[in-house]
Amino acid sequence: MKVIDTHCDALLKLQHAKRNAYKPEQLLDYRNSEKLDTNLVRLQQGEVAVQFYAIFINPDVPSDEKWQHALEQIDLFYTEVIEKNPEVKHIRRWQDLESLKVGEIGAVLALEGADAFGNDLAKLRTLYRLGMLSMGMTWNNANLCADGAGEPRGGGLTLLGKEVVKLNNEHHVFTDVSHSTVKGFWDIIELSDYPIATHSNARAICDHPRNLYDDQVKGMFEKNGLIHVVYNPPFIKADSKEATISDLLKHIDHLCALGGVKQIGFGSDFDGISTFVTGLENAAKYQNLIEALLKHYSEDEVKGFAYQNFLDHRPGLYV
Repeated sequence: MKVIDTHCDALLKLQHAKRNAYKPEQLLDYRNSEKLDTNLVRLQQGEVAVQFYAIFINPDVPSDEKWQHALEQIDLFYTEVIEKNPEVKHIRRWQDLESLKVGEIGAVLALEGADAFGNDLAKLRTLYRLGMLSMGMTWNNANLCADGAGEPRGGGLTLLGKEVVKLNNEHHVFTDVSHSTVKGFWDIIELSDYPIATHSNARAICDHPRNLYDDQVKGMFEKNGLIHVVYNPPFIKADSKEATISDLLKHIDHLCALGGVKQIGFGSDFDGISTFVTGLENAAKYQNLIEALLKHYSEDEVKGFAYQNFLDHRPGLYV
């Protein structure tokens, strides 16, 4: 069964390898590098039909270098992921999903945190032109748009952040709540036409700041938003670096109980996590999750989780 995955950090791994390489053979081959959870071969083995690729800038990067880091990752997206692999097609508009052929993989460019552009909206508009279709306002730290989930202050969107959400709406771009504070989450819900949690779980099952409270979950579903479950064990099972597929299914069960059977999807966080769900260690293992779900849900429901719910709620439907 084909799969849509709304979060991975392969671009960051590709960038780190390039910046640290002294010889060409030290670069990562996107097609088959064992160091990449979402290399092309593994995506094919797991039947991943669409993969989101996050641009992520480490908070330690000086402010005047963040834009350069973002451009480097975008360049790697084009040169290593798209141009060297004819099977991979850049999804520049949501309508492009309709033209994917059997055996092709759609690649979606996303931004994890507004740090990349600071308060320079010309840079943001450049990201739209380069094909960015999903944007998280923050990572865990604060920036000029909002506080992140790890910021003790717990603030919401700034005036700049609110302007950015409105620009996302105009460009039919998802606004991602996955690293938001609770206040920031509700600010986004109020303003966003296209809210999504690209990689978050249920806080009622695992009380972690990166997960969503039940009222947030219900707010997402009422706003026609999507929640894509994440495979990082500390977000699945409290105080644990180990988790099973059965543990992950508890989150899906809970989200369904809150009315989300038509609004749940997958957001692995592969290449951004260092511990893994047993049996779901990389993109090649995706069908293990599908098989487990089919034991508990109907085929139509599982198809929804895997890809159809996303297709039914993507911004392109409302253009």
